[in-house]
Amino acid sequence: MTTLFPPRIAVICGPTGVGKTSVAIEVASVLGAEIISADSMQIYRYMDIGTAKPSALEQARIPHHMIDIADPDELFDAQQYANAGRKIISELAEQGIPVLVAGGTGLYIRALLHGLFQAGSGNSTLRRSLQEEMATKGTSELYHRLCECDPKSAAKIHPHDAFRIIRAIEIYETTGQPISAWRQEHQQAPPLFDVLKIGLSRQREVLYERINHRVDLMVEEGLVDEVKSLLNRGYTPELKTLQSIGYRHMTNFFGGCLSWDDTLQILKRDTRRYAKRQMTWFNADLQVKWIDADRLYEIINTVKSFMYS
Repeated sequence: MTTLFPPRIAVICGPTGVGKTSVAIEVASVLGAEIISADSMQIYRYMDIGTAKPSALEQARIPHHMIDIADPDELFDAQQYANAGRKIISELAEQGIPVLVAGGTGLYIRALLHGLFQAGSGNSTLRRSLQEEMATKGTSELYHRLCECDPKSAAKIHPHDAFRIIRAIEIYETTGQPISAWRQEHQQAPPLFDVLKIGLSRQREVLYERINHRVDLMVEEGLVDEVKSLLNRGYTPELKTLQSIGYRHMTNFFGGCLSWDDTLQILKRDTRRYAKRQMTWFNADLQVKWIDADRLYEIINTVKSFMYS
């Protein structure tokens, strides 16, 4: 494969339970590609079952990257993910190896492929002052100020969204430019990669049935023991990683908060809700080309045509 600049990257994205892992592996096997995981939980060691991490056999079949690179108590954010992922892409591109990005964490995909919006490190003193002002005067006065200095951003921010109101005013008063102008500049920056994004879809009823089945399968495969093992390693239920879907449900059960049947039902419900939020995120990305997850032949041909055109 000829090395191109910017490198061509194919993305397989979509909601949890839709079948991203299996589809990506089949596509990668045809292309001779390697896979970069775009899952914010699969980066953590010892968290295999609850994150639906590709199995050892699957990882042996196709090389996977950005899996098992941090301990559960390590801080790891989208910017760190993007930095590490781009280094891998560069190395693979130099070798002429096609790259697939596969996962459901939309923010990580955005950070990797497009970068994150940056408008300086901010002003902590000003931020505290604005927070104190909001605490005493409420949001309406600061929202009115935002409407005057940056009406474009104010139109997109709820009048009671304290965090975003403060952030927008902080950027304006620190840089002299409204946050809307910074965002526009960021959007107009040249693309880092030539990207094809394929979103995997299924009928909602089918997807929810798959999610329910997957929760049952995770339990059969040892989710309870996996969470107990994490606790035995000294990781506490308050950790951000153990507050994620599946793990917090198990620790709540251990603490006697819920019965086992209620735990399973709530875990299935919360996973379905998470899938719905993922769909909302990816539907907002007009670059995503949606294909039914069962149409594997079409998915493979679409990626091949993109990579080799």
